[in-house]
Amino acid sequence: MQLPPDFFSAIENIYTPRQRHVLLVASLLGLGALIVVGLAQYLTAFVGAGILFVIFRPVWVALVHQRRWNRQLVTIGVLLVTVVVLIIPFYALSTLLIDRLVAFARHPERILDVLHKLEQATGLQLLAKQNVRQLLEQAAGQVSRWLPTLASSALNFLVVVGLMLFTLYYLFMQETYFLLGLRRYLPFRGDTMGELGESLKNNVNANVLGQVLVALVQGVLTGLMLWLFGVPDPLFWGVVAFFMAFLPVLGTPLVWGPAAVYQYSQGQTGSALGILLVGFIVIINVDNVLRIVLAKRMGDIHPLVTLVGLVLGVEIFGIIGLVVGPLLVSYFLVLMEVFRRENRAALAAGKTKKEGGQP
Repeated sequence: MQLPPDFFSAIENIYTPRQRHVLLVASLLGLGALIVVGLAQYLTAFVGAGILFVIFRPVWVALVHQRRWNRQLVTIGVLLVTVVVLIIPFYALSTLLIDRLVAFARHPERILDVLHKLEQATGLQLLAKQNVRQLLEQAAGQVSRWLPTLASSALNFLVVVGLMLFTLYYLFMQETYFLLGLRRYLPFRGDTMGELGESLKNNVNANVLGQVLVALVQGVLTGLMLWLFGVPDPLFWGVVAFFMAFLPVLGTPLVWGPAAVYQYSQGQTGSALGILLVGFIVIINVDNVLRIVLAKRMGDIHPLVTLVGLVLGVEIFGIIGLVVGPLLVSYFLVLMEVFRRENRAALAAGKTKKEGGQP
């Protein structure tokens, strides 16, 4: 039997309009939470696509909207640049770092020999063999957790990269609908959306473009310095310095400091002093100068926001948290400022209404 078209509309609903509204919002939040949980292991792909969209969009807009180039060809070119310039080198560097840390964890004899010589030179009792092995295993495991897509299977890595590239392709090809959707469905006013967009641009500029440039310069300088002073494996330690340079407080001293200790344990006192002098005078000052210059040019982000964001982001998102973490902290601060401003405006409006109602 076919139901009449107005059958359901004629049935009385037990919920009030307000209750239906609350249940609708709860249903949306519940379904959204299920989607996020289901895609949790691939979340870095979508976050990475959003970050790359912000990075490449100025170039894409200049070519597509201003010079009228073909939209699809420019988007494919952006994807090729992403693969060749970002994904392949980052995969190679990360794999080198993880493999070498795992090798150190499995065969700590070289580190134990250095510690034994250092004990003889200083007369201090340092870590035991079991402690050294345990520390190395913990370090390798921690780095593997920071880089989950690179430490896991090749299939998972291909899936994550494929999702990221496909999402990036969709964001550029459907740019207008994507931006209109953000404006329509995010629960913020226009000025708040502008503040959030500016915060996103500043964070991406400061924590992607700026940090990568600083890390690259420091990694190269550290590798060259270690090569000049005869430290073994300067290329590997230069890669380690590149990753460590993202930390705004410790950074590359975690690399060239132990290198100086190693040279001292080998009887190379002059080389150890040279590493310390170059590290403190050149590398640290280059880091400070570059960060100040880039902070003014590419996004003024407070160092405390970066530090807290790094700790938060890396723990939750892995290596992509180097950008997402500071962004989350910045968004929290922006929304707190928006709440303060709107709450003050509401209080002022209420006070004005109350005074206007008085005789």
